[in-house]
This record gives sequence, structure tokens and C-alpha cells, in this order.
Amino acid sequence: MLRLTDVQYSIDGRLILDRASFAIAEGHRAALVGRNGGGKSTLLRLVAGEIESDSGTVAVRRGARMALVAQAAPSGSRSARETVLAADRERSRLLAAANDGPDGADLARIHIRLDEIGAHAAPARAATILHGLGFDAGMQEAALDSLSGGWRMRVGLAAALFAEPDLLLLDEPTNHLDLEASLWLAAFLARWPRTLLICSHDRRLIDRVATETVHLAHGRTRLYRGGFDAFLRARGEQAQRDAAVAKRMEAARRHMQAYVDRFRYKASKARQAQSRLKALAKLSGPPPPLADAPVRFHFPEPQPLAPPLLHLDGATAGYDPARPVLRDLDLRIDMDDRIALLGANGNGKTTLLRLLAGRLAASAGVVRRVPRLATGYYAQDQTETLDPAQSAAAHVAALMPDAGETAVRAWCGRFGLEGTRAEQPAATLSGGEKVRLALALICCARPQILLLDEPTNHLDMDAREAFVAAVNDYAGAVILVTHDRGVIERIADRLWLVADGRCRQFDGDLDEYARGTLRRRAGGERVRRSGTARRSGGAAATRRAAADRRAAVAHLRRAVRAAEARMEASSADVTALDAEIADPALYGGDPARIVTLNRRRAAAARALAAAEAAWLAAAEALAAAEA
Repeated sequence: MLRLTDVQYSIDGRLILDRASFAIAEGHRAALVGRNGGGKSTLLRLVAGEIESDSGTVAVRRGARMALVAQAAPSGSRSARETVLAADRERSRLLAAANDGPDGADLARIHIRLDEIGAHAAPARAATILHGLGFDAGMQEAALDSLSGGWRMRVGLAAALFAEPDLLLLDEPTNHLDLEASLWLAAFLARWPRTLLICSHDRRLIDRVATETVHLAHGRTRLYRGGFDAFLRARGEQAQRDAAVAKRMEAARRHMQAYVDRFRYKASKARQAQSRLKALAKLSGPPPPLADAPVRFHFPEPQPLAPPLLHLDGATAGYDPARPVLRDLDLRIDMDDRIALLGANGNGKTTLLRLLAGRLAASAGVVRRVPRLATGYYAQDQTETLDPAQSAAAHVAALMPDAGETAVRAWCGRFGLEGTRAEQPAATLSGGEKVRLALALICCARPQILLLDEPTNHLDMDAREAFVAAVNDYAGAVILVTHDRGVIERIADRLWLVADGRCRQFDGDLDEYARGTLRRRAGGERVRRSGTARRSGGAAATRRAAADRRAAVAHLRRAVRAAEARMEASSADVTALDAEIADPALYGGDPARIVTLNRRRAAAARALAAAEAAWLAAAEALAAAEA
């Protein structure tokens, strides 16, 4: 169906694709993976014929119909359902021809062809696809221009799925979907009978859908059989084989060099030595792997506070007091909570996050916050609030006015914005770098709670892995909304379902929630909750390991906090006593009072020194344990 042979493509002199070659057989479903900015979207556009390569060939089966769903939203006055139906051009053309009043024979042929392509069932099929992607009946009839960009992206995806092209090209199709629509899409694409090339950073989606994986790195491509897990295994095995070959080559090279060094000046062996020299020059092993720079996230250590951090008692929230979005909220959040919010778009997940962040006031009930609580809220449009002309360092410096340049750069470095990237205008940063900058900014206050609404959009797989590891090492609470099921499985140990105007604990696991979601999307059934929780062994092990790491240093953190509290108390005592001793009125009164105050001041100073020593020892022990 598709074959690329030695394709090269450059932008402004920068080589994006370097002799990229691979082939996808008809009916196969391939995933295209690689770092952000590595050329994946460019490759899809080359296949679709939107741009031309500098050299090499891109060959698609003659007569094959293609559809590229890129990261651009359709628009217009037509309804969502009409837009999807119009994607079947043959059906639209035949219906238009039937309305032109042809004679009896032509009309019969038109209706025979309409019957052959299932045209009469098309409206129901379009509605099914739109429903699977989250559109209710009213939204299906809404004009595109009345919908948000995210929902219009879903219409574009639905249109491509409805058209059933021979070669379907998808570029990050889940970026604008919620978890429920992502689950439905994965199930739909797993049954896709035609050829598919999908660019995605969602590991679970790739493993569910792909029959093979194309890895694009440093302009080169390599095809692996199976999904993402199979790709990782095969790539690891290939790295081991390359290392073994390189080791053998190096041994052969040393042996030849030793022979040459010994006999090159001996007349009887000179010819053999020269021959070995030529062989040595030609001897080469596999090229050394080109390593990508590691992605870094390091969330700051928050100041612990007394539990609960947040407590909602009968709270109601919304934007119109007469029509609340959420009501009767009875929730509690503690420092060690790892919570994922489930529920379809429009059910109130973002409203709940805004309420927890303090950006939305409760219209009824009580929201109790522990004193000195700081929250870090990452909204879906967080990157759009960045000043495009300001650098990452300037953004951070504005929120940390007392920090010096070194501290500001170190803070940027926590989130992988090092060196020149810290000085680049935000407009020139990649999507993933903007996400990292936005996360760096919300962490400037060292929050005790991270409220994260789709934080992994625009992060590639390596960045998502680093993000998961950093969140698991973070000592505060995490409330997460994401369409990436794998991220939820490896972070969350509690699931809250936001539905029907309420938020309650979901007692099942994600597998059960996925089954319920697919049943509901297929037949309108309600989500069924169960008391059993069968979590993925690998994901549970990851969460347990992170929890164990936090637990292993918990006593050291408590020691540091206790020493800090003693330091603050002793310092306050010393300050108060110094003020009393400095009061001139003291020296006109009882001399015994002066002696007593000086003794108390000496005792407070000794207590402060002891607390400082204890804090230093505890802090060093904590740093050693974390290292």
C-alpha cells in the first residue's frame, strides 16, 4: 500500500528526513513514533502529497483513496453531522445526481449504486461515529462555527473515519479527546480493516491498534513488528546485538593493529602487513547510536501542612447560580493523594479543578483550605497564556523576583529548559518545551497540590516517561485529568468519577471503566461500579515503587520539618527576648529581671543552635537518601 525509498527532506537547510525508507502492506496498521520535532508530521504530509521530498520516492498504491487528519480544525456553517456525511464524496455526488431529475434508467443505476455503498445507512453510521467521539444529538446538529476548536477537531476525525479511505493518516488524534473518546477510538481503530499510519505518543493506543511500529529518529526510519512494547523490546535487543558486534570488531581491529605494528618494517612480512593495513582501514562496525538528550522534570519539595489540605463539605460550583455544574461535593485531599478524574468532557472535571485551585468560588457549601496552602494549577490552555516575546528565564524571574540569575536558570533546568533554551522567546519553543515552561511557572510557589488538566498534550513519549517519574517522586498531592490511560495507570491510586453533576469515588479499575464506557458509547448503558479493583500489575508496581520511595524518606522529611519548627520557635524566642533586653525601661526596674531575661536568652540561643545542628544533619541525611 505504501512505500518510502531513500526520502530526504530539508527545511531551511536543516535535514528533517535522511534517506527514510519503509513499507506498509495493505491492511496493516502502523504507528509512527519518535521525539517531538523529529519530522513525524512532515512525513505524514509527504505521504499525503501536501509537500514534495527533495529526493527519494513516496509510492502509494495506484487508485488508493487517502485521508490525512492533521492538527487543524475544520470550520463552516454546516452541522457536524452534515460535515461527516459530506466526507463520502461518492454518496454526495450520487445524491446530487438523483436530485437533478435523471431519466428512469439513470435514476435506477444511481439507486443501485447508492444501495451498494450503503448510502441509506450512512446517517446512522455517521451518528454512531460522532456519538463515539462524545457528540450528543444536539451537538451533532450544531454548526461547526459554534463549536470550540477541540470539538471541531473531533468532527474532522469523524469525517475521516466515516469516509473509510484505503490509507488513513492520523496525526496525534487523541490530543483533543477526553479519556472516554480515546478509549472508543482505540477500540474502533483496532477493528480498522484498511491501512492505517498513525502518529501518536499514547503507548496504550499504539499497543491496542498497531501491527507494526515505525521509529523515526535523527531523520532515519526503522520498522519493527508489533506495538510499542514490542518495539521497545526489539530496539533493546538490537542495541545489545550492535554492542556485541562492536566489541568483536574492536577485538579484530586490535589484533590487526598488533600484527601491523610488529611486521610492517620486516621485509618478509611487509606485503602481508600492508594488506592488513588496508583491511584495517575498511574494518567498521555498526555506527554508534545517536543518543537523544534526556528530558528532565523535577517538581520542587513542598512545605508539608497538616491534613486535610482541602475539604469540601456539601459544596456547589458553577458559572450560573441557577444552573450549577457540580453539587453536593463531599471530598477530602491529603498530601499523599494521587487522584485521576474520570468523566466525559462537559461533565465538570475542569470546573472541579478550578474550584480546588481557588479560581472559582463555591456558590453553596463549605470549602476549607489549610492555612498557607499553595496550589499549582495547569489548565488546558496554560501554554497560550505565555508571553511569546519573553524568554523562559524572564517568565520565571517575574514569579521569583528575589531569586538571582543562577537560581532562575537552575529552576528552568529542573524542567529541561537549560542553556540557550532558557533565553529563547516563548514563541520559538516547541509545544513540549512550552508545556515544561508552564509547569515550571506553576511550581514557583512550591505547591502542596498539583492540579493538572491534560498536562501531557504535546509531550512525546520520552517526556511523558520523565513526567510520570517526576510526579511519582513528588511529595505533594496530585489531581490529574488526562486522556492517556497509561499515564493514569502509572500515577493514580484513586479514581474519582465526575458525572451527573457530582463527583464520587470510582471503586473499580480502569479496565472496568473502559468496558463500561464502551458499553455506554455502543448502547447507551450507564457506567456500572464494582467493589473489586483489579489493577494492572506493571502500573501498580510503578505506583508502589514510587510510594515506597516516598515512605523510605518520610521519617527523614519529618525530622527536617521538626527541626525547622524548632528553629523557627527558638529564633522567635531569641528575637522576643532581644527586644525585651533592649528596652531602656528594663534597666530602671528590678535587677533580678535583667538576670532572668539574660539566662532565658542564653537558653534560647542554645536551643536555636541545637535545632540548627539537628536540621543540618537531617537535611544531609535526606539528601543522601534521595540521591
